[in-house]
Amino acid sequence: QVQLVESGGGSVQAGGSLRLSCKASGYTYGRYSLGWFRQAPGKGREGVAGLQTADGHRVYANSVKGRFTISQDNAKNTLYLQIANLKPEDTAMYYCAADPRYYVDDRLLRDEAYRYWGQGTQVTVSS
Repeated sequence: QVQLVESGGGSVQAGGSLRLSCKASGYTYGRYSLGWFRQAPGKGREGVAGLQTADGHRVYANSVKGRFTISQDNAKNTLYLQIANLKPEDTAMYYCAADPRYYVDDRLLRDEAYRYWGQGTQVTVSS
């Protein structure tokens, strides 16, 4: 049974930073497509960062480039999302996702491409 569990969300002031974690169990990341998504109230789910573990290829949504960094720790089987200079518009539920199929570029940011999802962690940014 594949499980993804996010953590690290919270309430922060604008300009602050957070590191979100996504712990995987039931498999090892190995050769996987991994992604971070977010969903704000009343809005659709948005892909913000993707990572192809086979070659280290990374992709970011234009709205977060320069502030978000996706990374992984294979030894801990954990995916991370470092968020810097948080803005009120970053307020959302953040989800990690994984799929064994090989994706690159914008495909990594499409939610329909992913088979496995975590339950989410809430990020709230106040001005």
